[in-house]
Amino acid sequence: MFADELGPRGRRRVALGSVLALVTVAAAVAVALGRLDAAGQLDAARWAPLGDPRVVRFFLGGARNTLLAAGGAMVGATALGLILAVGRLARMPLVRLLAGAWVQFFRAFPLLLLLVFLAYGLPSYGVDLPLLWTLVLALSLYNGAVLGEIFRAGILSLDRGQTEAAYAVGLGYWQALALVVLPQALRRMVPAIVSQLITLLKDTSLGFFVQYEELLRRGQLAGQDFDNPLQSLFVVAIAYVAVNFALSRVARRLEVRQRRRYRAGGIDVTGGPEDLVVVEPHPTPAAG
Repeated sequence: MFADELGPRGRRRVALGSVLALVTVAAAVAVALGRLDAAGQLDAARWAPLGDPRVVRFFLGGARNTLLAAGGAMVGATALGLILAVGRLARMPLVRLLAGAWVQFFRAFPLLLLLVFLAYGLPSYGVDLPLLWTLVLALSLYNGAVLGEIFRAGILSLDRGQTEAAYAVGLGYWQALALVVLPQALRRMVPAIVSQLITLLKDTSLGFFVQYEELLRRGQLAGQDFDNPLQSLFVVAIAYVAVNFALSRVARRLEVRQRRRYRAGGIDVTGGPEDLVVVEPHPTPAAG
């Protein structure tokens, strides 16, 4: 169903609401900047250290650590998600039950609590992982469960005829899954997968709570050293916003492309009654 087009009065109300919202936001920003200026937070001396090459390299090191954790977790979560999706659709009831229990448990488990347990609980049992791998493991376990459901939804969205056609040409169950079903399911779910990986990238900032020196932690340390926490964390926030905005645009473009592809893949039937061909029925031979 399509929404009714707004009339003149409705358009005036929308325009008035937009203007009022912009004025309110502008006033709030002006008040905030005024208070920051009065507190000396906008002084050039507080921003100057952030332009020092050594400080820039310090922040870039944090960005590198963030990307290392995100890259490792993306690989781990994707592999785990594929395994869980296949397990959720397995023919054996026990495998389906175990995979489903795993997914439900880790989707419901708070990510921060999981990270804290791996960082501070495992050493009590003699398992002491480096902070990088602790963060990678926590992100992989949590996001792997989410990606598993995304992959499963992609597989279930395919027409059953795809699998039947694979069986018809002699492929076995695992061959059909690997060569026919999974490639199409992954292609169809690319926008959702990219969106979840963007969330994973943002979740790397939780490494701050276990002293892993990713970008947020480096921002806090720089703020302590130069007594400018607001300025340092502002730079970190801008970096996160820029990266995630770019990735969100990529996800949006992939989604639009997918819609166009499936729309273009449809079959347009044209013609009219004049195109119909009358087929004369063959006479039925008389029974002897």
